[in-house]
Parts: sequence; C-alpha cells; structure tokens
Amino acid sequence: MKYKVLVFLTVLSSSLLLFSQCSNKPMVDLQVNDAEKKVDVMVDGKLFTSYIYPDIIKKPVLWPVMSPEGNMLTRSYPMINKEGDRTDHPHHVGVWLNYGDVNRLDFWNNSEAIDPEKRDLYGTIYHRAIKKVESGKGKALLVTTSDWKSPDNTIVLEEQTSFEFITLENVRIIDRSTTLKAVIDEVKFTDNKEGMFAIRVAREMELPSEKPTNLVDSHGVVTKVEKMDNTFVKGDYRSAEGVEGKEVWGTRCRWMKLSSEIKGEQIAIVIIDHPSNVGYPTYWHARDYGLFAANTLGQKIFSDGKNELNFRLNKGESVTFKYRLVVAAENLSDNQINQLADEYAK
Repeated sequence: MKYKVLVFLTVLSSSLLLFSQCSNKPMVDLQVNDAEKKVDVMVDGKLFTSYIYPDIIKKPVLWPVMSPEGNMLTRSYPMINKEGDRTDHPHHVGVWLNYGDVNRLDFWNNSEAIDPEKRDLYGTIYHRAIKKVESGKGKALLVTTSDWKSPDNTIVLEEQTSFEFITLENVRIIDRSTTLKAVIDEVKFTDNKEGMFAIRVAREMELPSEKPTNLVDSHGVVTKVEKMDNTFVKGDYRSAEGVEGKEVWGTRCRWMKLSSEIKGEQIAIVIIDHPSNVGYPTYWHARDYGLFAANTLGQKIFSDGKNELNFRLNKGESVTFKYRLVVAAENLSDNQINQLADEYAK
C-alpha cells in the first residue's frame, strides 16, 4: 500500500512539474497588420521579429530580429538609418530565402538599387497570402504563400512557407520550411554562389575589419571611412567541424555559429541545415562583413570546381528546403548546438 501511494505521489509530482513548465512558457503571439504589410511575432509582449513584405524590397523577409534582451541582431540598412551601418548590398535585408540563378534570373541580388535598364535580368518574389496564423504558449505557426516571378510577370515558382517560432529559456528558434513548385515547363537552379537561406547581421555581430567602406549616419548621409572603428565589433564564426573566423567561408558542414556581444548581452546566432535538403550538408557563404548564408544548391565556387550541383524541376514538381535559425542569449557550446541539430534532424 505504501508503495502504491509513493508511486501515485511521484506521478502526481511529475505531472505538476510538467504542467508548471508548460504554463510558464512565454506566449508567442502573431499580430497581423495588413495595412503595414507585416506580421509581428511577439514574445510575452516584446517584439522578436516581423514577417514583412513591403513594396520597397524584392522578397518577403523577417526583419528585424531581436535578441531576448531586446538588441537588434539584423542590419538596419536599408530599412532605417542607423549610424555606423554599412551601405553595401542593399538586397541584404533581415532573414530571407532565394537564389542567384533560376532560369537565368537573379532573385538574390534584386533591389530598388538595380539600374532600370538591367531589371530584365532579375526575378522578384511577391507575397501572395497568409494562410495560417496560430499563436500559443512556447510556440507559434505562420504559413504564407508567394510567387517567384520573371520581369514579364510570369510565375516561375509557387512558394508555400511555414515559420515555426519556438521559445525556450534563453533561446529562440525559427524553423523555416519552404516548398517550391514549378509552374512552367522547366525550372533550372544553375549552380551559383548567391544563395540560399541567409541573415544580414548588425554591425556588432560582424567580424572585426579595418578595410575601407561606406557607412551611413542617422540622417542617411553616406560617408567613406578609411579605417573602421571596431570598438563594439566582436563577432566570430565557428563551424560544426571546429573551423573559426573568416576561414569558414566555403566550408561544408551541418551547422554554423556566429557569436558576439551587444551591450553586455552574449549572443549566438546559429543556422542549422536539414538532412532532407538537396545538397546537404550545406556550403557556407559566410562573410566577415555580416552576410551569414547557407547555400545548399551552390557548390562549384566553394569547392574550387570539385563539386557542381545543377538542380531542376519539371512542371508540377516540387522541392522542400528546411532550415533552423537559433538565437540565444549565451554563447552556445558545440554540444548544445549538436543537440539542437539532432532534434531538428528528427
């Protein structure tokens, strides 16, 4: 009898603990704002990120991305003027997925800065609809559809993307799953270094560099700076294979971490590739100036010509790409990231 009571109390205690853990999870609330063409992702009332699709950029993106303590992790330019931001690559906005050569159209480099005479060479991804919005304790789900179009308005690919936003104690996760379906007879993804799932990070997340560059001030005035001030620039890469710093560019592995510190908050941003992706494990198009990208389809330039991947879809065929973006308020260890990667792979 005493044994049965002990077992009952143990089970009851475990159930209460589980309930307590579930009830303590922060609320992830998705707030749709059609007028401003965005969906805000709020964690206990504070902005984590926004899904945005304004007319001034050429694809839907997540921007900004905020740390658990409220520091902006994505570059502000060209959306807003923040003093000290680089002004290169205006197509690097927030977190996005696209590619540099789809039927010879460049979806990656397209922006408002393209010369009108050259726009026939670029493709645009148009947000079409929000299909599902589910807020909840500890996680939320957003499902959207978009069209990849050529300059003559022909739909090349239909896209359906699900974003799952997950919150843990001091970790926030974005799991993106994007299915692309060919609408025309043949869609060719020709091997290209410009791809595929990417984030452009804030100045504080970059790797220290003294190379001359153009910086913007809070009024939008651009000035050439001959020597960079790296006082608050503390970023560093580390790969799943232990490669660090600028040497990670062109390497191949299942995850990559970019760590730094912003206003005393330790930060780690991790991109994890999924084993089901074409071209797994990904090559890393990760630059010291703040572009952090996983390119599963582009292989030739990263491998010095040893590998090449030219992927294609026939009309009606589809392919799915999955990536996990982790934002942590600590410098995650290899073991911690491996656990997140193993769980994601399942």
